[in-house]
Amino acid sequence: MKAKDLVEEYLISGHGACPGCAMPVVMRHIYHTLGQDTISVLTASCLGTIVLTYPFSPTQIATYSTPFASAAAAASGIKAALDMKGRTQTTVVAIAGDGGTFDIGIQALSGAAERNDDFIYLCYDNEAYMNTGIQRSSATPWGAWTTTTPPASLKSQPKKDIVEIMAAHRVPYAATASIAYPEDFIRKLQKARDTRGFKFLYALSPCPVGWRFSSQNTIRLARLAVQSKMFPLYEVEEGDRYILSMEPDGVPVNEYLELQGRFSFLREGDLERIQEHVNHEWERLMRRIEVS
Repeated sequence: MKAKDLVEEYLISGHGACPGCAMPVVMRHIYHTLGQDTISVLTASCLGTIVLTYPFSPTQIATYSTPFASAAAAASGIKAALDMKGRTQTTVVAIAGDGGTFDIGIQALSGAAERNDDFIYLCYDNEAYMNTGIQRSSATPWGAWTTTTPPASLKSQPKKDIVEIMAAHRVPYAATASIAYPEDFIRKLQKARDTRGFKFLYALSPCPVGWRFSSQNTIRLARLAVQSKMFPLYEVEEGDRYILSMEPDGVPVNEYLELQGRFSFLREGDLERIQEHVNHEWERLMRRIEVS
């Protein structure tokens, strides 16, 4: 048995993530599923900060650090180089937060998707620019507090629907995932690994610091996001075939929101507005599933 075969953990202790951060759990699922014959591409982000701090790193996977906007471009280049060397079995995965995906990195992401480059792109979404001070991103939900959307001026735009954007590129595979449902998460990673072409995975990553909740509630919030239909679990094949992964209980969105201090400044009628929006988006998703 080779020494590398004895490695069971590819994200070891010593990382600098905050207590209760969901991102290390996301990373462990990725690394455990894809294995050591993987090259990961990380951007400047919370993840980049805890994994790519020279000269120490808690990751045991070959990792390439790239500027904020270019995770997908770098992954495309690495995959092309591997193919030229005949290393077609090596998996390439680009991992970025919502800022590096929804906003700063969307140009390179769209280009890679349009070319159908053969790698996995995974966005872990903590719904703001947490690493630089909790500024709002286009992934921040309507009505949420951030340092740039204070109580007098809460986020007034709806969250960008990144999965629909990727589905519109007709990529072979796109899916949402949650750390509260690891079996589903791992199955989708395996499906992405075994699918040729561009694959997009989108995982919610609750953030105790930015969302203002107790670190012991990370998994609970991840589960409530799914069960309240705020973050439905589904797959999209070839941009056209929608598959529901899990039928949620449909708990009121208030059960999800009330645990987060970032929603403590909502005004009268705001909860009802959010619930109506969630119901509307769920109905849209159901119509897509029914016609698939």
